[in-house]
Parts: sequence; structure tokens; C-alpha cells
Amino acid sequence: MAEITKRSPLAPEEFPDLPEIAGVRFATVEAGIKYQGRPDVMLAQLDADSVVAGVFTRSATRAAPVLDCQAKIGVDSDVGAAILVNAGNANAFTGKNGQTSVDAVTDAVSKAVGLPSERVFTASTGVIGEPLPHERITSKIDDLVQGLSASGIQNAAHAIMTTDTFAKGASAEVEIDGHIVKLAGIAKGSGMIAPDMATMLVYIFTDAVITRSDLQSMVSETVDKTFNCITVDSDTSTSDMLLVGATGGSGVSVARGDDMFEAALEAVMLDLAHQVVCDGEGATKFVTVSVTGAETDADARTHALSIANSPLVKTAIAGEDPNWGRIVMAIGKSGAAADRDRLSISFGDVLVAANGWVSPDYQEEDGAAQMREQEIEINVDLGLGQGEAKIWTCDLTHGYISINADYRS
Repeated sequence: MAEITKRSPLAPEEFPDLPEIAGVRFATVEAGIKYQGRPDVMLAQLDADSVVAGVFTRSATRAAPVLDCQAKIGVDSDVGAAILVNAGNANAFTGKNGQTSVDAVTDAVSKAVGLPSERVFTASTGVIGEPLPHERITSKIDDLVQGLSASGIQNAAHAIMTTDTFAKGASAEVEIDGHIVKLAGIAKGSGMIAPDMATMLVYIFTDAVITRSDLQSMVSETVDKTFNCITVDSDTSTSDMLLVGATGGSGVSVARGDDMFEAALEAVMLDLAHQVVCDGEGATKFVTVSVTGAETDADARTHALSIANSPLVKTAIAGEDPNWGRIVMAIGKSGAAADRDRLSISFGDVLVAANGWVSPDYQEEDGAAQMREQEIEINVDLGLGQGEAKIWTCDLTHGYISINADYRS
């Protein structure tokens, strides 16, 4: 495999200082599943009375760990929970071996931390179609348990990386009834990003007291405004998973409809989603595609995704070419309602085209200047109604080809 050594130019300067979340601890180990000389397994243990909510890929070929977690996520329990993640092997498309590996890992964690196996959630990310050497993980479980620490979340973020060039973390704090509630999350994702319920792997923790059903409702609603609004390459993973654990460690109760807590959760999820786009394989540009004036929000989303996923649009952005004709093309092919003669396109605040024709005031150099920025806005108004949507994506460069051409080598 081609090792990823160059940090994305869109990466934040450093990993954020995430707060410790009362009631959850982390540990990492080097298991040598695929990578050598780096941690590749993460364990998180949540205290008793914690609840866990989650969303998962709707891929028809989803991996064994995803299916296992989906079967467990709706269970109410007051005994706590554990999450184990490995990088380097997706344990996907591995037949019966997939569930055998899941069972071996969950049973080992269950015995080591004293939890029923129904409260152990696992995830795997990496190469598809190769059996998971789960014995390399199970032989390290005792080391993981002994290494559990409340301050280990940054190491956990590094351990779950595959082609990522930087570890991703985000946090928020909100004051409720005079008390502070904390949230902290980590994510991995760089390629095979066109989420359908979640993104590659995301783990968010909060010390709020909340019921599982309320937390699940919040997560399911918020994911559609965050992770389901990003795309790197239009490919939905077999392993997409987002889990949110609430430990109750703050003693502060929240519920569905608590605007401040929901806003904080959305902020963490959107921050992590944007970081995934910024680490898109080979990415050099962060692109916001905004569509307004559609007949419906669904139509606006269809148009925005058609633009964001178009290889022709994405390569033009990589080449800093203000080729607005490719945006017209993407709108026309999307299948959603559009009227050529009502269409307007802008790059940032530069009006490029209106009423079915190039704007008389448009200068090519003005569009090119917008394309030279690291953060680019493509704004489309369809002139048909009130529907709107926003999608975040990145450019498509030679780097993407180099990374994925050699991924299994």
C-alpha cells in the first residue's frame, strides 16, 4: 500500500484540545493488522448507565460489524458499553468469516471488561474482501484494558486512521441550568465518502444524562444536516458507522427539543464532517455547493449532489478553471426540475451566469480568482421555488488516483 505521508493542505494546524468526558476511557495498541509501527486498534469503555445511539450505512453490501451493531443499537441497558475499532481491514465481504471475527472480538472484550457481548460494539475499516486476522486483536485485549485512560481520545483518533492524513477531533460545551455539559468526538474518513446514513467511522461522547430514544432521535435528525451532506468521491462505504455515547457523568439532564444541546451536537458533527472533506484523498480545495430556488428541498439536494459529485466539475476546480459550463451540465443531468432560462450561477460573490446566458458583467479573471482560493463557494439559483440545500465536497486531483491505484499493493 502507498503510505500517506503528506498532510492535507486543508488540515487544521493541530489536533484540537478535546475535553475529558466523565464516564468514558480510551486505549490503543499496535496489533499489526495491516500497518506496522503505529496503533491500529482503539477501545473505548463507557461506564454503567451510559446509553448509545447510532446510524449506519444503508449499503446493500455492508460489513459484518455494521450488521452486528445495528442488531444491538436499539437495546436499553444500564450496564455500560464498550466500542472496539480496528484499522487496516474492513472485515467486509468475508462471508461467514466476518461474523466469526466479530464474535471472537466481542467475546474477548466482553470477558475482559465484564460486559455482556450485546453491549460491545465493533467496527472495522480498511481493505474489503480479506478475512480479518482477529487473533491479532484478541491477543491485545488485556493490554487495551490495562491502558484505558480518560485522556486517551487523541490516541484513539490516530488509531482508527487509514488513508487519512490527519486525525480528526471536535468538541463543544453548553451551559444548561447553570451546569456545563461537554461533547467530544473523533472521526476517520478520507476516501469512499458519499455517506448514506453516516460517514466512515465517527464516535462522539457526551456527559449528558439522556434517554437512548431521545439521543437516537437527535442523532438521526442531525446526521442528515451534517454527514449526509458531504461527498468526496460519490462512493458509499460498506462500513459507514456513527455512534454517540452519553455517559450521564455531568448529572445534567437533556431531552429531545433541547435547542442548546442539539445545537452543540450539530456543531460537533458538522465540524467532523467538514474535516473529512478537508482530508479528501488528494484534496486541495474545500468546496461549498449551495442550491436555492428549487421546487423542493429534495430537488435542491439532487442538483447540489450532481454538481459536487461530477468529475468534470471537480477536476475543473482542481485546475482552478472557472468552467461554469460544467455546472450547467451537472444541473441538466441531475433529473430534478430545472429551467435553463431561469438559472443563475455564482462563484463566491461573482455572478457568472443568469437567465440562461453568461452575465454581461462577468470577467473570466474574476472567476479564475475565486478558483485560486482554498475555500470555494458555488452558488446556484434555479428560480423555480423555495427549495434549498447545501453540500460540501472537495476537488479531484492526481493525488486521488495515486492513492487509490495503489491502495491494496
